[in-house]
Amino acid sequence: MDDKRVQFWVLYLTRFAEGFGFITLITLLPYYINSLDPSSTTVLGITISTGLIIGLYTTGFTLAQTVAVVPLAWAGDRFDKRLVLLIVLGVGVGVYALFPVVDSSASFIAIRALQGIAVTGTGLMTLSLVGQIADVGTRANYIGKANAASFGASILGSISAGTLYDAFGFGPIFLVIVCIMVVAWVGTFWFLNPDETRIEGFPFSGLALNRRILTLSTFRFQYAFAVTLVRTWVPIFAGVSAAEGGLAYGGFAVALTVVAEKFTNMCCQPFTGRLSDGYGRALFVFAGGAAYGLIALVVPLSPWLGGVLGFPAELVVTVPGVLAGSTLPAWLPYDSITDQLVLIGEVSPAFFPLVFLSGLLGIADSFREPASMALFADEGTEEGGVASSFGIRELVWRPGSVIAPLLGGWLMVEVSMASVFYVGGAFALTGVTTFLVILVRFHGRSALLEW
Repeated sequence: MDDKRVQFWVLYLTRFAEGFGFITLITLLPYYINSLDPSSTTVLGITISTGLIIGLYTTGFTLAQTVAVVPLAWAGDRFDKRLVLLIVLGVGVGVYALFPVVDSSASFIAIRALQGIAVTGTGLMTLSLVGQIADVGTRANYIGKANAASFGASILGSISAGTLYDAFGFGPIFLVIVCIMVVAWVGTFWFLNPDETRIEGFPFSGLALNRRILTLSTFRFQYAFAVTLVRTWVPIFAGVSAAEGGLAYGGFAVALTVVAEKFTNMCCQPFTGRLSDGYGRALFVFAGGAAYGLIALVVPLSPWLGGVLGFPAELVVTVPGVLAGSTLPAWLPYDSITDQLVLIGEVSPAFFPLVFLSGLLGIADSFREPASMALFADEGTEEGGVASSFGIRELVWRPGSVIAPLLGGWLMVEVSMASVFYVGGAFALTGVTTFLVILVRFHGRSALLEW
């Protein structure tokens, strides 16, 4: 079938399936820690602490992603990207089917590593195919739509996973994921055309020296620290106790701060992607990155803003107990004393400013992300290695995604909660400054509008 629209919709569905599985595991991670009850162990005379084992629950996934980037990107350029996508989707189906039978930390870490390979392969191939199928002047628009599908999955997955677990346990959640993955696999098999491009050699070597990719990477390397710090610490700021510098909100209130960023990003990316196709991608990378940094600097001021704007010191949003008492499921937040269903609970004046700022972060990043991805897709397509181009994009991001959480934890404990956002904002601002200076110095003053 030659209908590009159907092919794009299949790729959007695949992007949705990947995002849904990824965010579900992030949401369920605390429950797995409680269920598996990890403890220190000795391997070959080396003692591995409980904390390190818990860290491996995430690090195993990240390390597998890092290792998988180069071979998967190379395979996508050397062979049929559709075939590679079908293989990693099949791996994903098997991986998510195995999660309900996990019975030890070792098995969980191993399956998480396989999940990292499946997530990385799916992301690389879908974005590469979207960039390859789309025409040059429309790439950011279609990439924005693909990202919107992923953000939609993140919203639905983050809201539903915890609730479904409380009601039904692990099994049904992963049955849903497997079904979505199978539908994505079938859609890819039937409706996505085979990829006939074949790139000989090792495209990474040439693309690594591409002037535009090098220029963009100077920004992306620093920006990875900014996004990882801010995105990770917004919910931490909302949820941890006041003694640790946080706002001590309940789970649903914390979820709203996360969903606000994802929702605005999802809604804006198709539109901002289309704008960047018409008005210059480098300009949107610069503007989005700068706005993200400035907004991050304001996040710690949300309690002050709430006070100045006169928001209430307490806000309890409830639903009267029309299904009161024993007719309500036990996992719902029901207050038997007031006979009400509590949706948010007590929050401080900082709540509305924090949700608003989180939404602004999503809008700012929606200007940057599709434009940045389209630039990588442009260079990869022109030099015959679009999958390798996206692979370089992933590798540049990795140092920030690994080091920033360690830096943020140290800043939070040793300095202050606010310092995490100040450092994160500073990374974004130094990133866009470096990008602008190199852009003007080596590509000319008009490059900001011409790229």
